Amino acid sequence: MHTAYYHSPIGILRVTVTDSYVQEVHFCNDDEKENVVADAALTPLLQQCLDELIEYFQGVRKQFDLPVHQEGTSFQQSVWSELTAIPYGRTISYLELSRRLGDPKAIRAAASTNGKNQVAIIVPCHRVIGSNRELIGYAGGLWRKRWLLEHEKKVHYGVQTLF
Repeated sequence: MHTAYYHSPIGILRVTVTDSYVQEVHFCNDDEKENVVADAALTPLLQQCLDELIEYFQGVRKQFDLPVHQEGTSFQQSVWSELTAIPYGRTISYLELSRRLGDPKAIRAAASTNGKNQVAIIVPCHRVIGSNRELIGYAGGLWRKRWLLEHEKKVHYGVQTLF
């Protein structure tokens, strides 16, 4: 595995890849920031991932072209796959996510799996909000979720609005 750190507009991201796929994009907390040490050399996939994240934050990239892999059950894999189908600049509710998975009663399981996503931004779990249109649940902190959604709305629609 290879790791690099990217100082994004919303904090330090730890990016971990294998030779074949992106395994993690993680928001570092204050404790982790003290131990930030980058690998000496960037692999081609690690460089591509960093480049695409930079383009995302610059408002140039709306879709990622990266191989991603997370360990999980078939249900978890289906949730993470469905997250990547949410269009840039759009949001859906946790209920809508469970409906898209074919079982509206699976809302808690879908929400729990959403929270276990290890590849922030690239697998856009930030695009899932509460049924009442409120921001709920984001491992990176609600302020980051709000920032990401506002960033995408601004880039996509050319206006600064929330949801």
